[in-house]
Amino acid sequence: METSVTAIPEQQVSRDDFIASLTPKEIVGELDKFIVGQNKAKRAVAIALRNRWRSQQLHEDIRDEVAPKNILMIGPTGVGKTEIARRLAKLTNSPFIKVEASKYTEVGYVGRDVESMVRDLVELSKNMVKEEMEKDVREKARALAEEKLIDLLLPPPPGQSRPKDDPDADALGKQHYDSTREKFAAYIKDGRFDERMVEVDILENSSPAMEVFGGGMEDMGSNIKDMLGSLMPKKSKTKKMKVPDAFKVLCRQEADKLIDHDKATQEALERTEKSGIIFIDEIDKIAGRQGTQGPDVSREGVQRDLLPIVEGSSINTRYGIVKTDHILFVAAGAFHSSKPSDLIPEFQGRFPIRVELDSLTQEDFVRILTEPDNALIKQYIALLNTEKVTLEFTDDAVQEIAQMSATVNTRTENIGARRLQTVIEKLLEDISFEAPDLSGQTIILDAEKVRKKLDNIIQNEDLSRYIL
Repeated sequence: METSVTAIPEQQVSRDDFIASLTPKEIVGELDKFIVGQNKAKRAVAIALRNRWRSQQLHEDIRDEVAPKNILMIGPTGVGKTEIARRLAKLTNSPFIKVEASKYTEVGYVGRDVESMVRDLVELSKNMVKEEMEKDVREKARALAEEKLIDLLLPPPPGQSRPKDDPDADALGKQHYDSTREKFAAYIKDGRFDERMVEVDILENSSPAMEVFGGGMEDMGSNIKDMLGSLMPKKSKTKKMKVPDAFKVLCRQEADKLIDHDKATQEALERTEKSGIIFIDEIDKIAGRQGTQGPDVSREGVQRDLLPIVEGSSINTRYGIVKTDHILFVAAGAFHSSKPSDLIPEFQGRFPIRVELDSLTQEDFVRILTEPDNALIKQYIALLNTEKVTLEFTDDAVQEIAQMSATVNTRTENIGARRLQTVIEKLLEDISFEAPDLSGQTIILDAEKVRKKLDNIIQNEDLSRYIL
């Protein structure tokens, strides 16, 4: 079961102060809770994160001269490249997106525009900031939403306003109305109205004209889609829903009214520029290969389009201009059929930190299964515990699972730690299916049971290719 990493203490230290307090050793220590081995990669990202903070402390005269220390990770799939970057972002509460280099094409060809990765990062940052602001006004929003919900459940007589708001209403009428509202508020909390239906006005996200254009306009540099969206009048529709669902919708609506959207936008842009992390996977897929025939438009062209973004440029987004000078870029690839030197020299130069991740061994698999806070075995034990089934793995069972996973990786495609999940899923297939009927039971898995379930599949190479 996943355990959250160190959180920023509320109303005690600022976010920047929290990040500043993280030394490289502490960053590595936090990553150790979730990722087994790969110490070189952990040290590299810890140094890169600290260097980014250091550069922000410099005087602006020299700050712009200090280039970001971007990272190139080299290693097979399933060894922890993405997880390291993702956990680093979660640790520092930084906007983080993962993109695949193979999804982009050179400008002028069908495919995603490379600048869209920055726009996606800004959008994610805006959602993060908005969620934090909504948390601050949650209680007030809930109180306002409850008032609106009672209005829907207890509407005033036709042609009249609420006695509560009517100065001409008689005192007895007001008292009776207020008393009824208090009773309704108590009924809502007790769940007596959970099955009652109410009508709520919901703002529609898009207009028919926008749906005609669809996602094809997503990556246009001038954000025509956003411009058209702002010109179209916003429409609302009335929807019937149960009281609990209506309360959630009203809470979101009231929170949205309470937060300062201009401030949220500004904070999102600053957070993107100062602490954003973009993980570019499959970077080896856009490396030019020696001896290839024909044009290579989706490789070198994409690199040249990516280059100004990684070097530092201004990108136009729906919320404003974003400078990419201090966004941390982490590129990763297996480089099976190519090598980092196949990337164009300018692009290579923008990733000064190179780190090679090690292939995982059987011993690593044992540690992955048991040690991290989000270890696979802990996850499956927690999942089956929801059915009141107690699942236990003996030490020799863990060793057997690790050995079988390593064997399949050796004989077939090496997919790293992801193989553990396929093996455990197959091992627990029957137990997971029958779990509702096994409530209250304790199931102990030892090496013999593991072999009985999986041995035939492991021994048959052709079968293991399809099943595991």
